[in-house]
Amino acid sequence: MKHLKLLLGGTHHGSSSSSATAECEGGGHLGSNRKVRALGLIAFLTASVAALSQSMSDHPTTDSAKIADALRAGPSFITKNATILDWPSRPGDEYRLLRKGTNEWTCLPGVPGYPHDEPGCFDPAFMEWIKDSLAGRQPHIKTVGVAYMYVGAWVPNKSGKSSGDDFHVGPHIMIVSPHENQNELQAISHDGSTGMPYVAHLPHGEDLYLVLPFREWDEN
Repeated sequence: MKHLKLLLGGTHHGSSSSSATAECEGGGHLGSNRKVRALGLIAFLTASVAALSQSMSDHPTTDSAKIADALRAGPSFITKNATILDWPSRPGDEYRLLRKGTNEWTCLPGVPGYPHDEPGCFDPAFMEWIKDSLAGRQPHIKTVGVAYMYVGAWVPNKSGKSSGDDFHVGPHIMIVSPHENQNELQAISHDGSTGMPYVAHLPHGEDLYLVLPFREWDEN
């Protein structure tokens, strides 16, 4: 959306009385070129809006759809008895209960506002780490935490392994460890677009977690 606003802003700021005069004085050829460029820009903007709408439409909106989305995130031996929560509307708010579970795992649908739908299932340690980090609290990781993301995740395409700006990491397991192990994680690749294990951190956090893909996203 920001990219579209910049394009529209650039088009608006590029218009002036002097440019309009130049177009009139330049004759029909110049005017025709401007019309072609304008039509091209309109076509690009239309395609971009359609792509954005398609991306955002992937996110579930009803409670039943959110539950179904969360259940895609992990193996059935975890999801069938997991508690299903919905993300808070603001950082620090309560997570809304969608389904009460009987095991210690928590699954959530994709984060609203993300470009892609990325549901996840988290054990207690990993879930507490996420809650503290996203709420702006300093997390205290006392034990190893484990999470599943069977639908995968999208990361910047730094390696150029795939086309486009994003690389789709396939189904993977994530591990967060106590603070004293953070130095050991620093040496692991920070590039998730190679298809190999890598480390990453939350958007507003610094603690690294290990990502272990176990197959490519399009591998049957």
